[in-house]
Order: sequence, then C-alpha cells, then structure tokens
Amino acid sequence: MKNKILAAGLFITLLVMTGCNKFDEINTDPDTTTQVSASMMCTGIILDVAKFGGRDAKAYISEDALSKYVGYADEGQLGEQYNLIGSKDFGPMTILPNIEKMLEYAKGGVMENSYKGVAEFTKAYTFFILTMQMGDVPYSQAGNGNTGDYRPVYDQQKYIFKAILDGLKAADQDFANGVQFSGDPTPFNGDPVKWRQATNAFALKVLMTLSSKEADADLNVKTRFAGIVGANNLFTNPNSFFGLVYSSQNPHPLSGTNNLFTSRTLMSSLVIDSLKNLNDRRMYYYAEPSAAQIAGGKTPDDPSAYVGVDVSMDYSAMNAGYSANTYSLINNRYLAEQTSDPRMLISYAEQQLIIAEGIVRGWISGTAQDYYQTGVSAALTYLMNTKSSYAHGMAIDQNYINNYFTGDAAFRTSQADQLKQIWLQRYLLNFMQNAESSYFEYRRNHFPEFPINPATSMNANNPNAVPMRWLYPGSETNYNRANLIDALNRQYDGFDDINKLMWLLK
Repeated sequence: MKNKILAAGLFITLLVMTGCNKFDEINTDPDTTTQVSASMMCTGIILDVAKFGGRDAKAYISEDALSKYVGYADEGQLGEQYNLIGSKDFGPMTILPNIEKMLEYAKGGVMENSYKGVAEFTKAYTFFILTMQMGDVPYSQAGNGNTGDYRPVYDQQKYIFKAILDGLKAADQDFANGVQFSGDPTPFNGDPVKWRQATNAFALKVLMTLSSKEADADLNVKTRFAGIVGANNLFTNPNSFFGLVYSSQNPHPLSGTNNLFTSRTLMSSLVIDSLKNLNDRRMYYYAEPSAAQIAGGKTPDDPSAYVGVDVSMDYSAMNAGYSANTYSLINNRYLAEQTSDPRMLISYAEQQLIIAEGIVRGWISGTAQDYYQTGVSAALTYLMNTKSSYAHGMAIDQNYINNYFTGDAAFRTSQADQLKQIWLQRYLLNFMQNAESSYFEYRRNHFPEFPINPATSMNANNPNAVPMRWLYPGSETNYNRANLIDALNRQYDGFDDINKLMWLLK
C-alpha cells in the first residue's frame, strides 16, 4: 500500500513538473500584463503612504477620538477617547523592497529622476510617521531582510530626522530634474512640479515639528526652513494637496456604514465651542444639530442648536446624553457620500499656517498675518466644494470668507496669542482628515488644551495626561530583543510605556 502511495505521489510530481507551463499558458489572461513595471510599483508605493491604513471605519473614528475631535457612544468604551493606546507595528517598512524594485525597473528610463523623487519622498514620509509614533526605530538597517539581516539596530531619532530632511532635499532635486511620470494615483497625475511643491511643503512640516530643537546645529532647522521658503518651490494653488480623492472605487472610510458610526460619533465640545467662538461655518459642515435642540424649537442654522460633548466625561453619563439626543453628531455627509472630503495629508492651507508660525518665531521675515489669512481662507474655500445641502443653511461663500477675520478670528498682536491662533486653525483643519497629525501637534504645543479627567482616564500610569507615544511591536521581543532592549534603555529607562518622552519631546 505504501509503495502505491509513493508511486502516486511521484506521478503527481512529474505531472506538475511537466504540465505547469501548459497550465500557466491556459490560465494567463491575455488582456492582463504579466510584467511588473516601475509605474505599477509606483502606484502601490504611493498608496502605501497616502491611503488610510486602518482596518475599518471604527479605526478611522479612533484616530479622531485620540485627538479629541469626537466621542463614541453606545458600543463600548473607546480606549483612544480615554487616553489608552497600544502598540504600532513596523509593517510600513515593507515599502522599502518595493521602492528598490521601482528604482531598478526605472533605471535608465526617461522617468528615472521622477521615480527617484517618489522613492525619497515616500521613504521620508514613512519613517517620519514611524519615528513620530514610537521614537527610535530601525532606519539605516531596515529593509535588509533579503540579505539575511533580520535584526536591524534602532537608529536614534535625531539621526532619523536628519536623514528624512536630507532625503526630502534630494527628492526636491529629483523632481526638479524629472518629467511627467506614470503610475501616480494622486491628483498630481505624475506632474513633477506639483510633487516638488508637496515635497517642500512636507519638509516645512517636518522642520516645524522640530521647533523645540531649533538650536541644534546638526539639524540646522531655521536655515533649512528659510532656504525652502526662499526658494519658493511650494504650493501656490489654494486647492493643492498631497493625498487621495475618494471615489466609488476608493470610497470614504465612513461611507455606507449603515449609520453604524455616524449615529454613534459625537462632536466634541472642544471642536464645537472653538468653531462657535470663531463664528466659523465649518461647524455646519462638520456636525449635525442636536436632535433635542431641534425638537425644542431651534433651527439647524442656529449655532446654539449645536452641542458638543466633553469627551473626558464618564462613559455612562455620555451614553445617557447620547440616548437623550443631547449632543451633535458628525455630519451625515460622512455616511452618505462615497466622495466626501478628499484625504489631504499635506495641503496649501497647512503650508501657509506653518510659514505663518515660522515668521512669528522669527525664523524668516514676512507678514505672518498674510499667511495666516491665506491658510485659513484656503481651508474655508475647500469646503465650498461640498454640497451646500449639507451646510444646514449656512453655506460658506466668498463674501463670508472675506469677512471671516473679525472678532476671535482676527490676527492678534502678541506672539503667544498668534501662535495659539495658528495652532488652533491647524487643529480645525484636520477634522476627519489627518487626525494623527493633530495628536503630534498637541504633543508639541499642548494646544488646544485637550480635556483630561483622571477619574475616567484609562491611562493607568498617568491618568492626568494624554499618552506621548505608542508601544513598540510585541513581535520585536521575540525576533529583535537585543536591539529593542538597547533602544528602551537609551530612551525610556528600559520601560516600553506610552507616557515616556522620546528625544523630540525632551
């Protein structure tokens, strides 16, 4: 019997060996390419950094909860809302072999410089996010698995930031020497001029992230910042952004969720009250009026009909308010529209606000008020692309924008107040957009002030604070333990804790 089984196994093996070519021939779609190109690799690489990487709509909401834009009711307490976060992983580093392949396929071609620019930009963006999340991470030895190096050292954060800035400088020159390239899924459509602008706008964002290290001679923050602004290869169109436009093929993460998330996602009082103080009509695009206020006779265009929740309040009390329709929900358009606001990771509006801060800090000369106003105006103008039917009778138009900068929105005179205005506008800009960026900004400035309630906080080791970082991947304990321990000892007194301060924050 055993010999029969062995003979059958050998027959099957021979059959597979002799028949695989015929099998491949039969099962190859003649209308589908079987050859990978730089263009195909480029598409995947850009999507790796530009597309929302969360598992579902709830993960999307969780990012906004961590940054205190929203509260979440009726389905279990959301850790991020109450200052509990866990670990991140090093999965984004898998972009590195793909970058190498893209450059290999592009070598010698007319689009080579443009693909080199994409490579430098996407690598810089990937490691910016990783180091901002965790601190020291593998960089110089990352992506060397194909050579058998499975235990990369953790590079110091300062070194990583310098490498990011140098990479973006190289990308700027690559795009300057580049041509229109294929495989770009962003609105830039392979235009090297727009990619160069985005690269430099991102470099300004990285440099402003390093504001506490402006005196570090190795990083040369202020000189780099001034050089980029002076070269003037930045966004000029108020509608410009790096990111993705949502479509039926790539719908907004909240769309079509059968009211599962929009009906449970409550607007925070931090957002609602800030918008009210500014007489800012973005409130009507971001939120729905409180159903209880409408039932009480108020109209949707009445600002007092909008009620935010203190996201640090007791969860059961918040649920009781939710059941009573006390609070404003996020705007229905996030559920109804597959093509809701595009995903804007780097925008003209943010660029202008960053430059305004650079002027206020004395890094460059100029009129900060002009950049503040052009940045905020661009943010308001972009919402004019949204259907006015979602604005509750308070649509943004040009006349409104022209008269926006009065009262609390008027640019202040003291440096401290000007900085707070700029930071608040960057915060409001990122609602349901790039919420993680707002968390990073909070760590830098501690403004706007996030509500913190030690009685409800899930941050066990420091209930009086928002966590300062994510933990390292648990898998590192098994596969790269020595280097992990070295990184923890160097930065965090040997403990992997969400409240420890990375180099950037010291």
